[in-house]
Amino acid sequence: MLYMIKFLYSFVLPPGLFIVVLLLLCFRIWKRDRKSAIALLSTTLILYLLSTGLVGDALIRSLESRYSPPDRLQGDVIVVLGGGATRDTPDIDGQGNLSGSAANRLLAAARLHNETGLPIIFSGGQVFKDSGNEADIAKRQLIGLNIPANQIFIDNLSLNTEQNAANVKLILDEQHFENPILVTSAFHMERSVLNFKKSSIDVIAYPVDYWTGKEAAIYANKLTPSSGGLSNTGVALKEYLGIAALKF
Repeated sequence: MLYMIKFLYSFVLPPGLFIVVLLLLCFRIWKRDRKSAIALLSTTLILYLLSTGLVGDALIRSLESRYSPPDRLQGDVIVVLGGGATRDTPDIDGQGNLSGSAANRLLAAARLHNETGLPIIFSGGQVFKDSGNEADIAKRQLIGLNIPANQIFIDNLSLNTEQNAANVKLILDEQHFENPILVTSAFHMERSVLNFKKSSIDVIAYPVDYWTGKEAAIYANKLTPSSGGLSNTGVALKEYLGIAALKF
């Protein structure tokens, strides 16, 4: 019963609701304008496929499988990339929180620091007027996790991955770091590595924040449209476009 309810919810909430409405419109205009109906039906089917967990997860998984965490770490600094933050939400020791992926990246970096004792560079600024400054928030939270302030370096100006790489290079050169360990979400790693190479930085890739498992699973709810499925598809397509732009 639980899974049946989840299945039905998929078609009464967006984007499933819009797909149902578009299908009804296709049937309504079929007799009057078959070419338009076929075009609308094709568009609806594409939207449906891109909205399913099956397609969204497959696209994300194809990106996440390109790098694996190394068995041994031989770097001299941990570089963490931001990924969103709120500005004025309450936190334990202040205001502002890192959002999902950024928080996972920060947690992984803190754990790596505890294992290796390596310093941390966090890169990320305030992207939008209503978002938080990621590096400033990250520094406060790292200090709250008992990481010494003198082991934390921040770039609080970067607004995208290209700027992350360029601004981190300035810190690397200033502090004489030579073997950075790059920590970011697994789906974001290839584009990040390419951006750092563009800035003449060779990194040790340490992917974290995995969104999918290694093994694909197919069941009824993977075939229903959902906002999560559509979001994963959008994230993956953005990464592929960025990778293509950097390569070609």
